[in-house]
Amino acid sequence: MRVIGLSIAVITVIGVGIGALFMGSNSEATSADTSNPELVALGKQVYADNCASCHGAELRGQPNWRDRDDEGYLPAPPHDETGHTWHHDDNLLFKITKEGTASIAPVDYKTNMNGFAEILSDTEIWASLAYIKSTWPEQQRASQERMTRNSQQQ
Repeated sequence: MRVIGLSIAVITVIGVGIGALFMGSNSEATSADTSNPELVALGKQVYADNCASCHGAELRGQPNWRDRDDEGYLPAPPHDETGHTWHHDDNLLFKITKEGTASIAPVDYKTNMNGFAEILSDTEIWASLAYIKSTWPEQQRASQERMTRNSQQQ
């Protein structure tokens, strides 16, 4: 029993250390900061574990993502520069990721995008968005950053 307790303690210390390494501190992320390499690295892993199954490992989305299926659902869109993700400000992207598309869509809108509030922390959501944004070409990133700044000033 003593060995098991010690093993659990060691694993816990290692886990806390890894978490601190990714975040650089114990504070929660409050934005999709692409200039924070630890946040982007965490986001890459969060994306791979939680988003890639629908949106693709290469962020390319599902085929024919603009065309509704027979049941009225749209396939998962790409998050690379070919999609529309960069047309939305950070706070809207955070809300969609946390609460699901239904949180911003009309009542009768059909969506398979459920929120991740019960699965991911706010920091993990911001990290996934930082990773996604870090993959965009400078033109799309700059445009989306202007949109985010403008939405925060309103």
